[in-house]
Amino acid sequence: MKNVFVSNHPLVLDKVARLRDRRTNVADFRRLMGEISMLLGHEALAEAKLKKVRVRTPLGVAESQTLAQDLVFVAILRAGLGLLDGLMKLAPEARLAHIGLYRDEETLRPVNYYVRFPRDISSSFVLLADPMLATGGSAVEAVNILKARGAKKIAFVCLIASKEGLRKLATAHPDVPIYVATVDEKLNGDGYIMPGLGDAGDRMFGTN
Repeated sequence: MKNVFVSNHPLVLDKVARLRDRRTNVADFRRLMGEISMLLGHEALAEAKLKKVRVRTPLGVAESQTLAQDLVFVAILRAGLGLLDGLMKLAPEARLAHIGLYRDEETLRPVNYYVRFPRDISSSFVLLADPMLATGGSAVEAVNILKARGAKKIAFVCLIASKEGLRKLATAHPDVPIYVATVDEKLNGDGYIMPGLGDAGDRMFGTN
């Protein structure tokens, strides 16, 4: 899958191992999510457009480059909120958006209940964030929503993906690069990634 980028960075792999550990407390879990999202976001945003500018320093003029498009970070609620902290540390000026989706426990299909975006995202670099890419249904639907709102440049960031979820998202949206910390082999009967890390939202909010 040409649009899938799996991290092999030692810091990412170390932090994922600590995220998986059932003994990791809520505070450390949140911190690790943010740190991994910062490292993955760094890679994803390497594709952002630049423009040439001249900057006057205390000693002269430097030929430089700055971002030529604004950034929009989109969290798939609720667990995606855990990735925004690290992304905002990379680019505090980015605009934020939210897509509310939940998975029907019987059909495992995504149900849309909330969408809130900036007015115009057609020329923005949109980074979509969700910690787990399990069946792929929610991610595919979220990208569908973004494209329907005019987004043309989209990247997806997640912590752990199943092979099935990766195939589904990469096939449905081959123009969307996927940046993932690690890939697990399979899903269980309830649609959870195995061995995964449990329910990311529950562990992040302390509701498990």
